[in-house]
Amino acid sequence: MRAGIQLVTLSFIASPAFAGSLDVSIEVPRIKVAEYHRPYVAVWLEKPGEGVVSTLAVWYGTKSDKQDGDKWLKELRQWWRKIGRELTLPIDGVTGATRNPGQHELAVSEGHAPMAKLSPGKYELVVEAARESGGRELVRLPFDWPASSATKLTAAGENELAAINLVIKP
Repeated sequence: MRAGIQLVTLSFIASPAFAGSLDVSIEVPRIKVAEYHRPYVAVWLEKPGEGVVSTLAVWYGTKSDKQDGDKWLKELRQWWRKIGRELTLPIDGVTGATRNPGQHELAVSEGHAPMAKLSPGKYELVVEAARESGGRELVRLPFDWPASSATKLTAAGENELAAINLVIKP
């Protein structure tokens, strides 16, 4: 059963010539297991053949008496190898604590720094999830930027991620 949707809404100006927005919804299902742990999730943009353009969100365990959250970021293997190990965490406006299953929103306003690097071309939205005592999953959604008309793209994971929707608005 899929319990909720994570909603990330991004609005930005890609360059002086282009304005548009990306709306991303990520459904993280509640998995029926004896001991459920919220997943770590990384969301980023890649330009095929050129690598990571920008990290949009990283949700991980915050350090407390019971957790050493940032040491487990390596479990987001693709994100960690490509960009995570080079970053100083936390990243203002990008990193945050894990979320319970359900709907969550992240708004990035126009002109937001991670999005300012988008030049016209082919991109991939990449969503990776890893859960303690669970599995890992990586979902890619290819898209063209900028969009000439509103476009909706969908993909789905099998276990740790369910439906992922990307709405591109010119």
